[in-house]
Amino acid sequence: MDNKKIETEKYNRPADEEIRQRLTKEQYDVTQNSYTESPFDNEYWSNKEKGIYVDVVTGMPLFVSSDKYDSGCGWPSFTKPIDKNVIVYKRDKSFGMERTEVRSKNSDSHLGHVFNDGPVEEGGLRYCINSASLKFVPLSEMEKEGYGEFVELIK
Repeated sequence: MDNKKIETEKYNRPADEEIRQRLTKEQYDVTQNSYTESPFDNEYWSNKEKGIYVDVVTGMPLFVSSDKYDSGCGWPSFTKPIDKNVIVYKRDKSFGMERTEVRSKNSDSHLGHVFNDGPVEEGGLRYCINSASLKFVPLSEMEKEGYGEFVELIK
C-alpha cells in the first residue's frame, strides 16, 4: 500500500490559547509564526526509529518513517506525505527566495518546504520539515496512541 486516506475531520485545531499552553516556545514559533529551527540541532533530523510523524498541534498523521531519508540538510526529510490531502502548498517568496511552503491542512501550521531535489526513484520530492512541527510516535506505541491503522505503512 503506497498512500492512505486520512479522515481529516478527526483532527481539529484547538483554540490559540490551548496551542500556546501545550507547545514549547519553539514549537509555537515554528508552527504559528512560520519560524525555522536550526539545522542539525533539532529533535528528529537524525531519528532512524520506525514510527509515524504527526502534526504537533492536531495529532493528524503526516509522514511515516518508511518515507524518511537522510538528505544531508539537517532537518527531517521525507519523500511524500501519508495522504497528499493533509498538506497545503503555498508560494513563499521570503528571504529573497522562491520556495513552496508546506502547511498542515487542519491546523494551518507551518511545517517546512518541499523541494524538487529528492530521490528520483521515489518521485523526486524532498519534504524538508521542522522537527518542532512534528510529534513522533514510535511503532511500538502507534496502536496505543490511536494510529494502529497506519502500522501497515511502516516497512
